[in-house]
Amino acid sequence: MAAGRGVAAEECVGQVVLPGDVLLLPAHPDEDGGRLRLGGGAAPPARLLCGPGLRRCDAGLLVTKCGLLRHRPAGGGAYWVDSQQKRYVPIKGDHVIGIVTAKAGDVFKLDVGGSEQASLSYLAFEGATKRNRPNVQVGDLIYGQFVVANKDMEPEMVCIDSSGRSSGMGIIGQDGFLFKVSLGLIRKLLAPKSEIIQELSQLYPFELVLGMNGRIWKCPSCLTWESSRWACGLLVLELLVQP
Repeated sequence: MAAGRGVAAEECVGQVVLPGDVLLLPAHPDEDGGRLRLGGGAAPPARLLCGPGLRRCDAGLLVTKCGLLRHRPAGGGAYWVDSQQKRYVPIKGDHVIGIVTAKAGDVFKLDVGGSEQASLSYLAFEGATKRNRPNVQVGDLIYGQFVVANKDMEPEMVCIDSSGRSSGMGIIGQDGFLFKVSLGLIRKLLAPKSEIIQELSQLYPFELVLGMNGRIWKCPSCLTWESSRWACGLLVLELLVQP
């Protein structure tokens, strides 16, 4: 694909794209021919999402990393680049598992597997106040999401959603079994109705916490000989799903 000239994004789905390629988005004209709609029944069209590996430009979408172009038509649609990168790059909204490495005043420093550590305020927990601080120690595992993630600022995490609820986020602890897999395998495990998860759940019950940074935490109550074999099998599966 020639950089700067642009090719329709629909024609490149499933194909390899390179940094600098320009993807042209299809136009969606109004079905009513531009006529004015009255009443509250008309919902605004959903917005097209720009996923990892892509950046918006005047012509459409600009590819920023090499990989396979993927498309999801549900909702307003979404485009992203599926690549087998080893180092995780923080993205706003991603849920990750971080390891507390230090306390710096009112901020905790977390290792998320990126090029720099992320910061987490002690007030970014459900019900946390100046008097009621969370009991976070160095070495603890924390499951949270990014609210700030760009190349010009330090990544910032929180353990609450927009309504102030934890929604499953918070301190995981030091117990359990933490291991790392490739980012490609994590995306397959987090996919809706993942076949891998469904097949494993039929063998025996388990509880997992999956982070977009390639880290998987397994519940300590499930640490048995069978679960250890399951973890080893998952690592072998990673080799099989590599393209």
